[in-house]
Amino acid sequence: MEGEQRREATEAAGAEGGKTGEEARIRKVVVVVAAVDESDVSLHALSWAIDHLLKSAANTLVLLHAQRAIDHFIYPAAGHVLVSIKKAQEENSRNVISRAMQICREKQVDAKTAIVDGDAKEVICQAAEQMQADLLVVGSRGLGTIKRTFLGSVSDYVAHHAKCPVLIVKPPKENHQ
Repeated sequence: MEGEQRREATEAAGAEGGKTGEEARIRKVVVVVAAVDESDVSLHALSWAIDHLLKSAANTLVLLHAQRAIDHFIYPAAGHVLVSIKKAQEENSRNVISRAMQICREKQVDAKTAIVDGDAKEVICQAAEQMQADLLVVGSRGLGTIKRTFLGSVSDYVAHHAKCPVLIVKPPKENHQ
């Protein structure tokens, strides 16, 4: 009986909006990709996105971490060095994802994870496109124009090159420099 009432209510709501009952029951899953790294600003951006964007269980959150690709040409004869570097990167990536997943658990949000290798700004854009992200969330260190020009900015690059909408979350005022 209760299920029947829910179905009728759904159909009625859909009919009011000009949709059939079947269309009203089909909700689009929104894929939100949050790029995370070891910085507090990226974790703040994740937390903000969860609090403000992921209220619906129909949304999918993907935690994306980019680690630098190891250039085999720099250390051609030092295989043991490459193994050590790769292990350190994997440990760092596990720690980053673990911290981000802890935030998700605290806020009772399920998340998928992905780790990609390469230049962060490029692989974040590529991964978001491959995942068919509806929104890409990144943190910003709050660099001024001059620092951003010389140091580069992942968030600035992503904002200009991603094929989906990008939300750049500024750091809280007390962390803003």
